[in-house]
Amino acid sequence: MKQDSSRRFIAKLFTHLTWVIILGIFYLIFQDQLLQKHDPNYDLATTKSSEPVVLQRNRQGHYIAPGSINGKPVRFLLDTGATDISIPGVLADRLKLTPGRASYANTANGTIKVYDTLLDSVALGGLSLPNVSAHINPHMQGETILLGMSFLQHLEITQRGNTLTLQH
Repeated sequence: MKQDSSRRFIAKLFTHLTWVIILGIFYLIFQDQLLQKHDPNYDLATTKSSEPVVLQRNRQGHYIAPGSINGKPVRFLLDTGATDISIPGVLADRLKLTPGRASYANTANGTIKVYDTLLDSVALGGLSLPNVSAHINPHMQGETILLGMSFLQHLEITQRGNTLTLQH
C-alpha cells in the first residue's frame, strides 16, 4: 500500500515537472517573438560610423532602439518633436549625470521644470556624437530616453514604410 502511494506521488511529480518543462520551452520559443513585436531593434548591432542605421517601427508605430550615453547602455525612443534628449530623473542618477541650470519644457501635459545637462557622448548603432545637450526630467517615468533633435538634427533621416534610416 505504501509503495503504491509512493508510485502515485512520483507519477504526479513527473507529470507536473513535464508540464513545467513544456511551458518553459514555449516561453523560450515565443519570448523572442513578443520582444520582436514590441522592440524590433532590440539587437541593433554597432556598425561602422559610415554605415547607415536602419530601424524598424514597432507595433505601436514607434522607433525604439538600444544606444548609449557616455558609454553606458540605454534604450531610446526617437522623438522628432522633442527639442532635446529627455532623460528620466531616476535614470539620470544611475548614469551619474550632473543636473545643471533649471529650465522649463513644454510637454503634452503642460510646462514642467527640467534640468539642463551636457552629455559627453551619445551613440545609436554606429552613429556617435560628442557634447550633446539634453535635459533631466524628474517627472518622467520609466527607463526609456526620448532621443530628441539635439542628436537627430545632425543626421539625415529617411522614412519609408515601417523603416527609418539614419546616417551622417
